Amino acid sequence: MAGPSAARRTVLKGAALAGAAGLGAAACSTESKLGHAENPTPTAPVDLGAAADVPVGGAKLYREQRLVVSCPAKGEYRAFGAQCTHAGCLLEKLEGTVGDCPCHGSKFDVTTGKALQGPATASLPEVPITAEGGKLIAGPRA
Repeated sequence: MAGPSAARRTVLKGAALAGAAGLGAAACSTESKLGHAENPTPTAPVDLGAAADVPVGGAKLYREQRLVVSCPAKGEYRAFGAQCTHAGCLLEKLEGTVGDCPCHGSKFDVTTGKALQGPATASLPEVPITAEGGKLIAGPRA
């Protein structure tokens, strides 16, 4: 009787491991578009401070606000959510106008939001931004 019982335990262990592996794969799915934050982009206006802090032709990462802002030309600004569209990690740093995700190596063009290197395939979500009185305000208008 030891034989059938041992075989049954082996089958049950294998089924449990297969289920756990499936959950792990789902947790790191490329289908994630919002990431970990319930609201990956602002739901109310956010004051980002001085517009002059974003260099012309460059970009600035606002980690606390989960935003990245680029300035393609003087007085022109584009903002995007700074949360990777693969698994939701916050972009860690900028190399010029390329944002790097520390979790799985995705890279984004922060002037367009476009995914440049996977595993992320979806672009960063664009966020409305205005410059008022020398300050940048991102997010929807209240």
